[in-house]
Amino acid sequence: MKQMRPKIKTTLRKKILGSLQKQGYIVNSSRIELPENPTKDDLRRLNELACRKKRNEANPRLVRYEDRLLERIASGSEVVPEKIAPKLVLVKSGSENELLFRYICLHWSIPVSSGYGRRLRFLVEDQNNRKLIGLLGLGDPVYSLRDRDQWIGWDADTKKERLYHVMDAFVLGAVPPYNSLLCGKLVAMLATSNTVRKAFRERYGGREALISGEVRKPYLALITTTSALGRSSLYNRIRINGFDFWRRIGATKGWGEFHFSNGVYADIRAHAEKWCAPTAKKESWGSGFRNRREVTRKVLSHLDLSTNLGKHGIKREIYAAPLGRETLHFLRGETELPRFFNKTERDLWSAFRQRWLLPRAERCPEFRNFDPESYRIWKSNKRRAG
Repeated sequence: MKQMRPKIKTTLRKKILGSLQKQGYIVNSSRIELPENPTKDDLRRLNELACRKKRNEANPRLVRYEDRLLERIASGSEVVPEKIAPKLVLVKSGSENELLFRYICLHWSIPVSSGYGRRLRFLVEDQNNRKLIGLLGLGDPVYSLRDRDQWIGWDADTKKERLYHVMDAFVLGAVPPYNSLLCGKLVAMLATSNTVRKAFRERYGGREALISGEVRKPYLALITTTSALGRSSLYNRIRINGFDFWRRIGATKGWGEFHFSNGVYADIRAHAEKWCAPTAKKESWGSGFRNRREVTRKVLSHLDLSTNLGKHGIKREIYAAPLGRETLHFLRGETELPRFFNKTERDLWSAFRQRWLLPRAERCPEFRNFDPESYRIWKSNKRRAG
């Protein structure tokens, strides 16, 4: 490994520790601690610097489109609960819908990644007024997730073969004013629809696996996700006629890299590329570091900082949505077909409408007061009257 001047190491060490303290963490020797009994607002504040960094980075690309994109957000007066007509729209690269997807992600309470490897992105639009209801983004799942793997019943070889049939929702939710009508649950239900499985089949059917070279059956059998801020109110109790769309299967252990994403990660990455060696991998995988976690751990060790600083302490619930009656048997290699559920967008909408939407609209009419202007990110970009 290359030798470096002590001053370089000291400067980056101070920057990392200062960044953690600025976010609100208590830096204690070789670990960091959350504030005592943190609320969801406390957790949002811990993410705020990383989210602000995302918005600052996006400004040059998106600020010029903000007025146009805000036209896709409904005012409260434009939402008529009895006439809402949701539709999943697949996002195409280079389209205005892609700009809208990226813009909406900047409003999330945690920094949204772009997803790993394979990606499917959807808008959920209200066909009644052509406004946006919510987002769904699917990407490759992480390889190692103990609670998921134990719930499925995977051994190492079967997971290597069948993880292809799983995708992870890296962003899922509703935008205002539809979120006040519990439409996040609608998006979570639509994620399990025939439409999403069909999009997966059409996008990835017939493709060879990068490592093995095999052509696998384009079956999307399971979707997983993790809650944003501890205990989830979105995925809990999405149940129709005794059927649970999403099942809680465990919780993360509070490790990650988001707390290095508020500007200091660029320095960490540059340090890794100059002073650290990536883990050896198969030639067909390409060169370089495997992921952000490897980069962060290697740099922390190189700076004589504990890798325990990667434990941010925010434990997120893990949820899974099986898309077939035999999903678990299929993922364990015990059967060749998941026996998919037949879930049309229309049927899912009808069930959501009766179970959640109409009662909520009657109880909580405050959604009618929403002004899209309050959703603007870059206030200085506000269009001047006249």
